Amino acid sequence: MSFTRSVVLGCGSALPDRVLTNADLAVMVDTSHEWILQRTGISERRIAAPDETTCDLGLRAAQRALVDAGLAPQDIDLIILATATPDNTFPATAVSIQERLGINTGMAFDLQAVCSGFVYALTTADAYLRNGLAQRALVIGAETFSRILDWEDRTTCVLFGDGAGAVVLEAQEGTGAVSDRGLLASKLRSDGRHKEKLFVDGGPSSTQTVGHLRMQGREVFKHAVAMITDVIEAVFEQSGMTAEDIDWFVPHQANKRIIDASARKLGIADEKVVSTVDRHGNTSAASIPLALDVAVKDGRIKRGDLVLLEAMGGGFTWGAVLLRW
Repeated sequence: MSFTRSVVLGCGSALPDRVLTNADLAVMVDTSHEWILQRTGISERRIAAPDETTCDLGLRAAQRALVDAGLAPQDIDLIILATATPDNTFPATAVSIQERLGINTGMAFDLQAVCSGFVYALTTADAYLRNGLAQRALVIGAETFSRILDWEDRTTCVLFGDGAGAVVLEAQEGTGAVSDRGLLASKLRSDGRHKEKLFVDGGPSSTQTVGHLRMQGREVFKHAVAMITDVIEAVFEQSGMTAEDIDWFVPHQANKRIIDASARKLGIADEKVVSTVDRHGNTSAASIPLALDVAVKDGRIKRGDLVLLEAMGGGFTWGAVLLRW
Protein backbone atom coordinates (compact mmCIF):
# COMPACT_ATOMS: atom_id res chain seq x y z
CA MET A 1 0.00 0.00 0.00
CA SER A 2 1.34 3.44 -0.94
CA PHE A 3 1.82 6.14 1.67
CA THR A 4 2.37 9.84 0.94
CA ARG A 5 5.46 11.40 2.51
CA SER A 6 6.56 15.06 2.54
CA VAL A 7 10.14 14.85 1.25
CA VAL A 8 12.72 17.64 1.53
CA LEU A 9 14.09 18.49 -1.92
CA GLY A 10 16.28 21.44 -0.99
CA CYS A 11 17.11 24.09 1.59
CA GLY A 12 18.48 27.62 1.72
CA SER A 13 19.17 30.45 4.14
CA ALA A 14 19.82 34.18 4.29
CA LEU A 15 21.50 36.43 6.85
CA PRO A 16 21.87 40.21 7.10
CA ASP A 17 25.35 41.55 6.45
CA ARG A 18 25.73 43.39 9.77
CA VAL A 19 27.42 41.38 12.53
CA LEU A 20 26.78 42.49 16.12
CA THR A 21 29.36 40.99 18.48
CA ASN A 22 29.26 40.66 22.23
CA ALA A 23 31.95 43.33 22.40
CA ASP A 24 29.66 45.67 20.45
CA LEU A 25 26.84 45.00 22.91
CA ALA A 26 29.14 45.71 25.86
CA VAL A 27 29.37 49.30 24.60
CA MET A 28 25.57 49.58 24.44
CA VAL A 29 24.49 47.95 27.72
CA ASP A 30 26.05 46.79 30.99
CA THR A 31 27.34 43.40 29.88
CA SER A 32 30.50 41.68 28.63
CA HIS A 33 31.53 39.07 26.09
CA GLU A 34 32.34 36.64 28.90
CA TRP A 35 28.97 37.13 30.64
CA ILE A 36 26.97 36.51 27.45
CA LEU A 37 29.09 33.58 26.27
CA GLN A 38 29.03 31.78 29.63
CA ARG A 39 25.24 32.02 30.00
CA THR A 40 24.11 31.57 26.40
CA GLY A 41 26.95 30.30 24.19
CA ILE A 42 26.41 33.26 21.85
CA SER A 43 29.38 35.21 20.46
CA GLU A 44 27.65 37.20 17.69
CA ARG A 45 24.40 37.65 15.83
CA ARG A 46 23.21 39.32 12.61
CA ILE A 47 21.10 42.50 12.54
CA ALA A 48 18.93 43.55 9.60
CA ALA A 49 19.70 46.83 7.87
CA PRO A 50 17.12 49.64 8.37
CA ASP A 51 15.61 48.97 4.95
CA GLU A 52 15.85 45.16 5.19
CA THR A 53 12.61 43.37 6.07
CA THR A 54 11.43 39.91 7.04
CA CYS A 55 10.13 39.57 3.48
CA ASP A 56 13.58 40.39 2.05
CA LEU A 57 15.30 37.73 4.16
CA GLY A 58 12.58 35.14 3.60
CA LEU A 59 12.63 35.73 -0.15
CA ARG A 60 16.40 35.19 -0.38
CA ALA A 61 16.22 31.99 1.65
CA ALA A 62 13.32 30.74 -0.50
CA GLN A 63 15.15 31.49 -3.74
CA ARG A 64 18.21 29.58 -2.55
CA ALA A 65 16.08 26.63 -1.43
CA LEU A 66 14.45 26.51 -4.87
CA VAL A 67 17.85 26.50 -6.59
CA ASP A 68 19.01 23.74 -4.25
CA ALA A 69 15.87 21.74 -5.10
CA GLY A 70 16.28 22.31 -8.84
CA LEU A 71 12.81 23.83 -9.10
CA ALA A 72 11.26 27.01 -10.49
CA PRO A 73 8.94 29.22 -8.41
CA GLN A 74 6.00 28.10 -10.54
CA ASP A 75 6.50 24.55 -9.25
CA ILE A 76 5.34 25.69 -5.79
CA ASP A 77 1.65 25.70 -4.85
CA LEU A 78 1.93 26.31 -1.10
CA ILE A 79 4.01 28.81 0.89
CA ILE A 80 3.96 28.83 4.69
CA LEU A 81 6.02 31.50 6.41
CA ALA A 82 6.70 31.04 10.11
CA THR A 83 7.33 34.46 11.64
CA ALA A 84 6.54 36.59 14.68
CA THR A 85 7.87 39.73 12.96
CA PRO A 86 5.82 40.20 9.75
CA ASP A 87 6.29 43.21 7.52
CA ASN A 88 2.67 44.31 8.04
CA THR A 89 -0.23 43.49 10.32
CA PHE A 90 -1.78 42.31 7.05
CA PRO A 91 -1.49 41.01 4.42
CA ALA A 92 0.58 37.97 5.37
CA THR A 93 4.26 38.41 4.54
CA ALA A 94 4.05 35.01 2.79
CA VAL A 95 1.84 36.65 0.17
CA SER A 96 4.52 39.30 -0.45
CA ILE A 97 7.13 36.56 -0.89
CA GLN A 98 4.76 34.75 -3.25
CA GLU A 99 4.36 37.92 -5.36
CA ARG A 100 8.10 38.62 -5.46
CA LEU A 101 8.75 35.04 -6.58
CA GLY A 102 6.32 35.64 -9.47
CA ILE A 103 3.80 33.06 -8.27
CA ASN A 104 0.10 33.88 -8.72
CA THR A 105 -1.44 30.45 -8.13
CA GLY A 106 -1.76 28.23 -5.09
CA MET A 107 -1.85 29.62 -1.57
CA ALA A 108 0.38 31.46 0.88
CA PHE A 109 -0.06 32.35 4.53
CA ASP A 110 1.86 33.19 7.70
CA LEU A 111 1.97 30.99 10.78
CA GLN A 112 2.71 32.41 14.22
CA ALA A 113 4.09 30.09 16.91
CA VAL A 114 7.18 32.22 17.73
CA CYS A 115 10.31 30.07 18.12
CA SER A 116 8.34 26.89 17.46
CA GLY A 117 7.04 28.37 14.21
CA PHE A 118 9.17 26.35 11.79
CA VAL A 119 8.25 23.03 13.44
CA TYR A 120 4.57 24.05 13.38
CA ALA A 121 4.88 25.15 9.73
CA LEU A 122 6.57 21.89 8.66
CA THR A 123 3.83 19.87 10.33
CA THR A 124 1.12 22.02 8.73
CA ALA A 125 2.67 21.72 5.26
CA ASP A 126 2.94 17.96 5.76
CA ALA A 127 -0.81 17.78 6.44
CA TYR A 128 -1.56 19.69 3.22
CA LEU A 129 0.73 17.51 1.13
CA ARG A 130 -0.37 14.18 2.58
CA ASN A 131 -4.01 15.07 2.01
CA GLY A 132 -3.55 16.12 -1.61
CA LEU A 133 -4.20 19.82 -1.03
CA ALA A 134 -0.80 20.77 -2.47
CA GLN A 135 2.05 19.07 -4.31
CA ARG A 136 5.09 21.18 -3.41
CA ALA A 137 5.57 23.59 -0.53
CA LEU A 138 8.01 26.26 0.49
CA VAL A 139 8.30 26.29 4.27
CA ILE A 140 10.14 29.38 5.48
CA GLY A 141 11.20 30.68 8.87
CA ALA A 142 12.16 34.37 8.77
CA GLU A 143 12.56 36.96 11.51
CA THR A 144 13.71 40.50 12.21
CA PHE A 145 13.61 40.22 15.99
CA SER A 146 15.92 43.23 16.31
CA ARG A 147 12.82 45.38 15.61
CA ILE A 148 11.03 44.24 18.79
CA LEU A 149 13.96 44.26 21.23
CA ASP A 150 14.43 46.72 24.06
CA TRP A 151 18.05 47.62 23.46
CA GLU A 152 18.36 48.83 27.07
CA ASP A 153 17.34 45.44 28.49
CA ARG A 154 20.54 43.43 28.76
CA THR A 155 18.65 40.25 29.67
CA THR A 156 16.97 40.05 26.25
CA CYS A 157 18.81 42.19 23.69
CA VAL A 158 21.92 39.98 23.88
CA LEU A 159 20.00 36.84 22.93
CA PHE A 160 18.34 37.48 19.58
CA GLY A 161 19.30 38.01 15.96
CA ASP A 162 17.80 38.24 12.48
CA GLY A 163 17.81 35.73 9.62
CA ALA A 164 15.83 33.30 7.49
CA GLY A 165 15.87 29.70 6.36
CA ALA A 166 13.68 27.66 4.02
CA VAL A 167 13.05 24.15 2.78
CA VAL A 168 11.17 22.82 -0.25
CA LEU A 169 8.87 19.86 0.38
CA GLU A 170 7.30 17.58 -2.22
CA ALA A 171 4.58 14.95 -1.80
CA GLN A 172 6.06 11.59 -2.81
CA GLU A 173 4.85 8.05 -2.52
CA GLY A 174 6.52 5.98 0.18
CA THR A 175 5.94 2.61 1.76
CA GLY A 176 4.91 3.85 5.19
CA ALA A 177 8.07 2.41 6.74
CA VAL A 178 10.57 4.49 8.73
CA SER A 179 13.08 3.87 5.93
CA ASP A 180 11.06 6.28 3.73
CA ARG A 181 12.49 9.69 2.99
CA GLY A 182 10.40 12.57 4.33
CA LEU A 183 8.60 13.58 7.47
CA LEU A 184 8.06 10.48 9.64
CA ALA A 185 6.52 11.81 12.86
CA SER A 186 5.64 15.06 14.60
CA LYS A 187 4.18 16.29 17.87
CA LEU A 188 2.99 19.83 18.65
CA ARG A 189 1.97 21.25 22.02
CA SER A 190 0.97 24.57 23.56
CA ASP A 191 -0.03 25.88 26.99
CA GLY A 192 -1.25 29.48 27.26
CA ARG A 193 -0.86 29.53 31.03
CA HIS A 194 2.80 30.41 30.46
CA LYS A 195 2.17 33.51 28.32
CA GLU A 196 3.65 36.01 30.79
CA LYS A 197 6.98 34.18 30.82
CA LEU A 198 7.77 35.12 27.21
CA PHE A 199 5.73 37.67 25.27
CA VAL A 200 5.71 41.02 23.46
CA ASP A 201 4.01 43.83 25.38
CA GLY A 202 2.20 45.33 22.40
CA GLY A 203 -0.12 44.62 19.50
CA PRO A 204 -2.78 46.18 17.25
CA SER A 205 -5.75 45.17 19.42
CA SER A 206 -4.23 45.81 22.85
CA THR A 207 -1.86 48.78 22.74
CA GLN A 208 -1.88 49.81 19.05
CA THR A 209 1.92 49.61 19.20
CA VAL A 210 4.49 47.01 18.17
CA GLY A 211 5.81 46.57 21.72
CA HIS A 212 8.99 44.95 23.01
CA LEU A 213 9.94 41.40 23.88
CA ARG A 214 9.75 40.56 27.58
CA MET A 215 11.07 37.35 29.09
CA GLN A 216 11.43 35.66 32.46
CA GLY A 217 14.63 33.87 31.52
CA ARG A 218 14.91 31.55 34.52
CA GLU A 219 11.28 30.43 34.16
CA VAL A 220 11.73 29.69 30.46
CA PHE A 221 14.87 27.68 31.14
CA LYS A 222 13.15 25.78 33.96
CA HIS A 223 10.38 24.54 31.65
CA ALA A 224 12.34 24.15 28.42
CA VAL A 225 14.17 20.85 28.88
CA ALA A 226 11.15 18.95 30.26
CA MET A 227 8.83 20.22 27.53
CA ILE A 228 11.32 19.49 24.75
CA THR A 229 11.90 15.99 26.09
CA ASP A 230 8.15 15.37 26.22
CA VAL A 231 7.53 15.97 22.51
CA ILE A 232 10.70 14.21 21.39
CA GLU A 233 9.74 11.09 23.31
CA ALA A 234 6.32 11.30 21.63
CA VAL A 235 7.83 11.27 18.11
CA PHE A 236 10.11 8.40 19.11
CA GLU A 237 7.03 6.47 20.25
CA GLN A 238 5.16 7.29 17.02
CA SER A 239 8.03 6.14 14.82
CA GLY A 240 9.44 3.30 16.90
CA MET A 241 12.84 5.00 16.82
CA THR A 242 15.21 5.91 19.67
CA ALA A 243 17.86 8.52 20.36
CA GLU A 244 20.49 6.02 19.22
CA ASP A 245 18.85 5.76 15.78
CA ILE A 246 19.06 9.43 14.86
CA ASP A 247 21.97 10.78 12.84
CA TRP A 248 21.52 14.47 13.63
CA PHE A 249 19.77 16.54 16.29
CA VAL A 250 18.92 20.05 15.06
CA PRO A 251 17.34 21.93 17.98
CA HIS A 252 16.01 25.46 18.16
CA GLN A 253 19.06 27.64 18.70
CA ALA A 254 17.98 29.54 21.82
CA ASN A 255 20.70 28.89 24.36
CA LYS A 256 23.62 26.47 24.39
CA ARG A 257 22.86 25.39 27.94
CA ILE A 258 19.32 24.36 26.96
CA ILE A 259 20.63 22.54 23.87
CA ASP A 260 23.27 20.67 25.88
CA ALA A 261 20.89 19.80 28.72
CA SER A 262 18.24 18.49 26.32
CA ALA A 263 20.70 16.31 24.40
CA ARG A 264 22.11 14.96 27.64
CA LYS A 265 18.68 14.08 29.05
CA LEU A 266 17.72 12.30 25.81
CA GLY A 267 21.01 10.44 25.55
CA ILE A 268 21.99 12.11 22.26
CA ALA A 269 25.74 12.15 21.67
CA ASP A 270 27.40 15.57 21.44
CA GLU A 271 28.75 14.84 17.97
CA LYS A 272 25.20 14.47 16.63
CA VAL A 273 24.10 17.94 17.78
CA VAL A 274 24.02 20.75 15.19
CA SER A 275 24.62 24.08 16.91
CA THR A 276 24.86 27.51 15.30
CA VAL A 277 23.74 29.60 18.28
CA ASP A 278 27.29 30.91 18.74
CA ARG A 279 27.21 32.85 15.46
CA HIS A 280 23.48 33.46 14.89
CA GLY A 281 22.01 33.91 18.37
CA ASN A 282 18.32 33.09 18.75
CA THR A 283 16.63 33.81 15.41
CA SER A 284 13.26 32.42 16.58
CA ALA A 285 11.40 30.66 13.74
CA ALA A 286 14.46 30.99 11.49
CA SER A 287 16.87 29.15 13.77
CA ILE A 288 16.15 25.53 12.79
CA PRO A 289 16.18 26.05 8.99
CA LEU A 290 19.33 28.20 9.33
CA ALA A 291 21.06 25.42 11.26
CA LEU A 292 19.78 22.80 8.81
CA ASP A 293 21.19 24.70 5.86
CA VAL A 294 24.58 25.08 7.54
CA ALA A 295 24.78 21.33 8.28
CA VAL A 296 23.64 20.35 4.78
CA LYS A 297 26.01 22.72 3.02
CA ASP A 298 29.04 21.65 5.10
CA GLY A 299 28.31 18.00 4.32
CA ARG A 300 27.18 16.74 7.70
CA ILE A 301 23.53 16.04 6.84
CA LYS A 302 23.29 13.72 3.85
CA ARG A 303 20.48 12.06 1.94
CA GLY A 304 18.98 9.24 3.97
CA ASP A 305 20.07 10.63 7.35
CA LEU A 306 17.55 10.58 10.19
CA VAL A 307 17.16 14.13 11.53
CA LEU A 308 15.39 15.22 14.72
CA LEU A 309 14.12 18.81 15.04
CA GLU A 310 12.70 20.46 18.15
CA ALA A 311 11.70 23.93 19.36
CA MET A 312 10.01 25.79 22.17
CA GLY A 313 8.70 29.34 22.06
CA GLY A 314 6.43 31.95 23.56
CA GLY A 315 2.93 30.88 24.38
CA PHE A 316 4.33 28.43 25.43
CA THR A 317 4.41 26.48 22.20
CA TRP A 318 6.70 23.53 21.61
CA GLY A 319 7.09 20.66 19.18
CA ALA A 320 9.32 18.10 17.49
CA VAL A 321 9.63 16.61 14.01
CA LEU A 322 11.46 13.47 12.91
CA LEU A 323 12.36 13.26 9.23
CA ARG A 324 14.59 11.31 6.92
CA TRP A 325 16.59 13.66 4.72
